[in-house]
Amino acid sequence: MRKKVIAGNWKMYKTQAEAAEFLAGFMPHLENTPDDREVVLCVPFTDLAIMSQSLHGSIIRLGAQNVHWETSGAFTGEIAAPMLTEVGVRYVIIGHSERRQYFGETDETVNLRLKAAQNAGLIPILCVGETKQQRDRGETESLISSQLKADLVGVDQTHLVIAYEPIWAIGTGDTCESKEANRVIGLIRSQLSNPDVPIQYGGSVKPDNIDEIMAQPEIDGALVGGASLQPASFARIVNYQKV
Repeated sequence: MRKKVIAGNWKMYKTQAEAAEFLAGFMPHLENTPDDREVVLCVPFTDLAIMSQSLHGSIIRLGAQNVHWETSGAFTGEIAAPMLTEVGVRYVIIGHSERRQYFGETDETVNLRLKAAQNAGLIPILCVGETKQQRDRGETESLISSQLKADLVGVDQTHLVIAYEPIWAIGTGDTCESKEANRVIGLIRSQLSNPDVPIQYGGSVKPDNIDEIMAQPEIDGALVGGASLQPASFARIVNYQKV
């Protein structure tokens, strides 16, 4: 059975004090969370150490939002995998559309980061997805196929999570229809050598649509942005109801 992975991506939100406040409100909601669900919080670098201490012994796994492909070096503003593993990080987001759009991430650098993460024992969450213009031109399938082919060269598919994030649905309130998300995620799965890779959906995931999303047979979880910032809303997503 494929693992269900629900990950919150805090992006550039929450100071250490705000992170501690979030956990105080969130963790009580996890007492009855089913064992088949992996709960991950991908937080800013400055929150990692305090979160690691607070999460010790809980069911929550700690995640980062980026990792460099070298283990050290003159790379101002970057973070190395050993720095992440030292503070208990287990997961790392790689290739998020915001990194690709604003910070020059390419499929080549995504591939290097994926392999560096795995070499350090981290589980990468690889993000792929199309823009509104690419979808309107009918390029969804070809674009995602191209991303997967380039991103996954030499990558171990037994220690990997993939997130399908249609860029036009991120932070816009426009959620991809669940059946369409299921279709695209099925396409992604058909191109993998390991069909048991957990594949998430991301893009305006909210408490009021999570049950329908998770009812789709190909979808193995969610990568959640804004709705992961509030304890009650993220708890409802983590504790989605099977329908």
